[in-house]
Amino acid sequence: MPIYEYVCLDCETQFDALRSMRDADTPIRCEDCDSDHTSRTISLFSAHSDGRIVAGAGVACSACTSQNCSSCGI
Repeated sequence: MPIYEYVCLDCETQFDALRSMRDADTPIRCEDCDSDHTSRTISLFSAHSDGRIVAGAGVACSACTSQNCSSCGI
């Protein structure tokens, strides 16, 4: 079963949920405020090997401004 990312449109909390593909776009309650006014978000990823980006967009992580997260240890 895949993990999907959601955002609450009321309190802006972001959370993950393990759900079947069939249920991916059905309403889900916010873990923080219990609202069902939520939306599935686009998941971004990046894979690195030997200091090179091998898949994904290669955007910086939220912890730093570097394009290579190995420099900040995340």
